[in-house]
Amino acid sequence: MIKDVSVRRIGANEAVGCIEALAEVLVDCVEGGASVSFMLPLPREKAVAFWRGVTDSVARNECVLLVAEDRDGRILGTVQMIVAQPDNQPHRADIAKMLVRRSARRCGIAQRLMAAVDEVAREEGKTVLVLDTVTGGDAERLYERAGWQRVGVVPKYALMPDGEFCATTFFYKHL
Repeated sequence: MIKDVSVRRIGANEAVGCIEALAEVLVDCVEGGASVSFMLPLPREKAVAFWRGVTDSVARNECVLLVAEDRDGRILGTVQMIVAQPDNQPHRADIAKMLVRRSARRCGIAQRLMAAVDEVAREEGKTVLVLDTVTGGDAERLYERAGWQRVGVVPKYALMPDGEFCATTFFYKHL
């Protein structure tokens, strides 16, 4: 059991220093079958490049980055809130890349990350959140327990890391 997990928002400068650890989390999740935009095999360099792009977005205030860490500062999970939206949607944000290391799952970390996203969204003046996830996966149940409303399912929306099609369920949450 993992104890003493803290969830916090990190800024661009700190995020740059976390790129390697975040890449580790992403590779672990994709290798575990998570459909989060990447295919197998996921080269570490590609994961690092992705996180460099995220840190650039954080620096431009387009994205909020949250991390869950153990008491030794090891990153166990992460989630992003994309705040850069069209002019007619300043009240909305997209939730993306909710990732938890396989070794740290079923310890409440994802639930804590999602609660922290709600809190940060309120601080940022966001009242509508949207996300999508693999239909039938563990994350779908997590979001439902956290009060998210199912909008619908799109069959064959994306590919799993092994190349198989998967359906995607879309959710929203009003704060």
